[in-house]
Amino acid sequence: MTEQQKDKNSWAWVPSLYFTEGLPYVIVITLSVIMYKKLGISNSDIGIYTSWLYLPWVIKPLWSPLVDIKSTKRKWFLGMQLLIAIAFLGVGFTIPLNNFFVLSLACFWIAAFASATNDIASDGYYLIALSEKKQSFFLGVRSTFYRLAMVTGQGLIVVLAGFLEGYYGDNQKAWSFTMIITAVFMIILTVINLCTTPKVEENTDRSEAQKIDFIDVFITFFQKKQIWVALAFILVYRLGESQLVKMASPFLLDGIETGGLALSTTQVGTIYGTFGIIALTIGGILGGVVISMHGLKKWMLPMILALNLPNLLYVLLSFWQPSSVVFATIVVIIEQFGYGFGFAAYLMFLIYVAEGVSKTSHYAIATGFMALGMMLPGMASGIIQEAIGYTGFFIWVVITAIPGILLTRYIQYPATYGKKDKN
Repeated sequence: MTEQQKDKNSWAWVPSLYFTEGLPYVIVITLSVIMYKKLGISNSDIGIYTSWLYLPWVIKPLWSPLVDIKSTKRKWFLGMQLLIAIAFLGVGFTIPLNNFFVLSLACFWIAAFASATNDIASDGYYLIALSEKKQSFFLGVRSTFYRLAMVTGQGLIVVLAGFLEGYYGDNQKAWSFTMIITAVFMIILTVINLCTTPKVEENTDRSEAQKIDFIDVFITFFQKKQIWVALAFILVYRLGESQLVKMASPFLLDGIETGGLALSTTQVGTIYGTFGIIALTIGGILGGVVISMHGLKKWMLPMILALNLPNLLYVLLSFWQPSSVVFATIVVIIEQFGYGFGFAAYLMFLIYVAEGVSKTSHYAIATGFMALGMMLPGMASGIIQEAIGYTGFFIWVVITAIPGILLTRYIQYPATYGKKDKN
């Protein structure tokens, strides 16, 4: 298959593939917290056990070479997506049982490992199935649909669960049906990806990758030029956002007396599932387009600022505590737009770091560090917020953006990297 043939079909599969990559992540990491809270699990148990669900995304580089060497990326992600659907179905069926917490956690663990493996295969497929110029162009599209999946998980599916809670008057039954519906949705997405993704690897020379020793994959990654500066940048690029994403919803939901805005679950789900989607879509697509027009260098600093400066609005929101939902909606719109726009540069830099023969494995290693950069600050965010309150916490979030901004002066990459060929 030629580059033109591959690029011609890209709009048919990139959106659905990355939506399917993002949905399991948000279900396992975010929706599980809300679900267990509604099912009466204590905050301490929720914090301990759901935080550990991050682990597969952190350690996924350990088995990423297997995805590079064995079978094709397409077979890997289709198999993992089906396994995720089965795991979600297991969660739905175990919720009515007496020992549902342990059993549903086991199902979430299966989904987490399958989702992390799906990420490896999907990202590797993206790097193989698209030409370099289309990779930069579709950065905004893939990040947008990934975030759309996250908004669906923490927005629309939460609204669905809230509706079913009111309809049945039974949280267990409501969340059981919610997870079963989510599993069916995952099966539909898997079928869509089966039908739309071309079999590009059948015509790809994989012999060179197969000869690479398992350990050499890691050695060659850490031998890359300026790799430690690059990894430091990957870890701190979203240092503020990694904390904000954990406490933004609790802030919106908490009562006025505890420093929150006292919004309902339905209101929060609606804000993220409607206005947030629109802002995110515009920001994400625009980010990919401008990088493909001018290259990464010109937009790196503006994009990291776009990602972090909207967090200042949360400081004002927590200090003022307006009673109208309009102000919270405006802040979420601006923050989601900035995130979509700013995340495009981050993805392009990860692709640059992964360049080479073992790009699938190296990209998995890079995103493993990305996950670590989300996991550790996120685990500490609740402790920090409880210690200094919401206003102090949001000020802290703004301050923690400084290291990433400063590091943009020291990372090295081609100025025109990601720029679309005029021809």
